[in-house]
Amino acid sequence: MFQKQQTSIVLSGIDVSQIVEKFGLNELMDNLINRLESAIKNFDNSKIDIPIRSGFNYQATNPGLVEWMPIHKKGKEVVIKVVGYHPRNPEKFNLPTILSSISSYDTITGHLNGIADGVLLTALRTGASSALASKYLAKPGSSVLGLIGCGAQSITQLHALSRIFDLKEVFINDIDKDTIATFKDRIAMLDLDIVVQETSIKTIIESSDIVCTETSIDIGTGPLFKNVESKRHLHINAIGSDFPGKTELPKEFLLNSFVCPDFLEQAKLEGECQQLKDEQIGADWVQVIQSPQEFTEIPFQKSVFDSTGWALEDQVVLELFLEKAKEFKIGLEVAIENVSEDAKNPYHFLLKTVQA
Repeated sequence: MFQKQQTSIVLSGIDVSQIVEKFGLNELMDNLINRLESAIKNFDNSKIDIPIRSGFNYQATNPGLVEWMPIHKKGKEVVIKVVGYHPRNPEKFNLPTILSSISSYDTITGHLNGIADGVLLTALRTGASSALASKYLAKPGSSVLGLIGCGAQSITQLHALSRIFDLKEVFINDIDKDTIATFKDRIAMLDLDIVVQETSIKTIIESSDIVCTETSIDIGTGPLFKNVESKRHLHINAIGSDFPGKTELPKEFLLNSFVCPDFLEQAKLEGECQQLKDEQIGADWVQVIQSPQEFTEIPFQKSVFDSTGWALEDQVVLELFLEKAKEFKIGLEVAIENVSEDAKNPYHFLLKTVQA
């Protein structure tokens, strides 16, 4: 019996943008944060397999990496994000530092359920992750945010955190003066009642309740600061470390903080945790979010969310966008897979010509 051709949903960058516009930016971020929190609260590693990401790093005229981040929800789907990180993209090619796509495969047949542009999805889920981690690790009532690095990631970091905290001041710093100059224009759609002020990294660390570091610092050139006093409850979302040798925070600060990785084994290879011994690393965010009663003192001391990226975040954001694509009838349905009338003969389509 001939198997009817199955279709896959393809969401381009334009499709993704249309979904955001249709759903509403704040509504989307709130929904994403809630879904991510629920996914982590219900996370069971006997039902979900998430290996450490792998890929290729290269030092050339345009150094960077291409890597893949898989997750297997047993009995349901495999989601794979393929991401390219090239820090020179913005100035050399006017392209985002991160380019990516996320795809979902049915584990019964291997059918491609759908594939989506991952540039905006990655920025959204990274912002949502920092906001969720800060909800559990930062001091309640935090109102002063510091952003070290003001590129694309900083926009979703600010947006997501503003959905959890009543922010009043935002201190910003970037080595690129043009990036600083355009920051206020780039956050205009957020319609936030905040004071934005450019200042030094030292002042950011000294004055902020929450800091997000999202820089393209080169391997071996960190940390971003040393010997700087801070509020005793300072929480840092460190999202810039993404391969061995690249770190943003000083070891001394880490040693005096509760360091919470998103994915421990990966953070030890590529994140801030590569500077620490196992016994110097705190519980991961699954433990913190599933058992918050055990960590009630953390928001009143220094803490770090070591965010190297976790494939569960990609699965959650892709699922949300594929659902909304169907609801809003956005995207292209493509019969991309070659399904022959005879499953045992890949050349079956040529037999019609021979018989004729």
